[in-house]
Amino acid sequence: MSYSFDVALTAVIIILALVLINAVKILREYQRAVVFTLGRFSGVKGPGLIFVIPVVQQVVRVDLRVVTLDVPSQDVISRDNVSVKVDAVLYFRVMAPDKAIIQVEHYLEATSQLAQTTLRAVLGKHDLDGMLSEREKLNMDVQEILDAQTDSWGIKVTNVEIKRIDLNESMIRAIARQAEAERERRAKVIHAEGEKQAAQALMEAAETLAKQPSAMQLRYLQTLTQVAGDKSSTLVFPIPVDLLSTLMGNKKGGPGESLLQYPPEGSAGE
Repeated sequence: MSYSFDVALTAVIIILALVLINAVKILREYQRAVVFTLGRFSGVKGPGLIFVIPVVQQVVRVDLRVVTLDVPSQDVISRDNVSVKVDAVLYFRVMAPDKAIIQVEHYLEATSQLAQTTLRAVLGKHDLDGMLSEREKLNMDVQEILDAQTDSWGIKVTNVEIKRIDLNESMIRAIARQAEAERERRAKVIHAEGEKQAAQALMEAAETLAKQPSAMQLRYLQTLTQVAGDKSSTLVFPIPVDLLSTLMGNKKGGPGESLLQYPPEGSAGE
């Protein structure tokens, strides 16, 4: 009798231990437990030590940390009928554990599928130039749409980043030719603008010199000084009569008059 009693007591102790082990749950700081009692939702518990009734209650653990989800490469046709491959990454976190478990089955997979379809829909509304130059705006558009649609699941989409947009080889060569043509166009425009400014400056200088003949003469003398500094060659240049007259003091009765007359006065009578 005593032996049978000991066996029964040992069995009871083991059963109680197993029940106690199954009844005690330890949740970490970033975890929550969605508790169902006989299949009905009864609350969210955690973190720390929680107790559940074995068999009667079931627990589903939910991670509240930010999830990094890689969106598989998507084939997108832009508005101008260019086929590209787009890779993106999605950041989200569970804000309401009960909704994430009750409202949607496998919220990770559901969010991934929704991100793929939204990415194709948003990028398909833009042309290729918009995809390449307005990536920040595209990220914001996809993030807002995903956040609005996953709100009923208790999920908050914090960020969406388009990692890469791949083009085929023919499109890459076409873009390279377009960029080269654009650079040539800008170079020609800058050169033409420089010629226009130079012509405008020369016209203003000519008008100034025409108003002040003495300035023209000083400029001529400055040019002669610069040319005279080069002794490697011999240069012959004319001197304007008006400049020479000015330098020699050509005025009636002045000393310059006798120097400019040829032949000298009185030579005919000798």
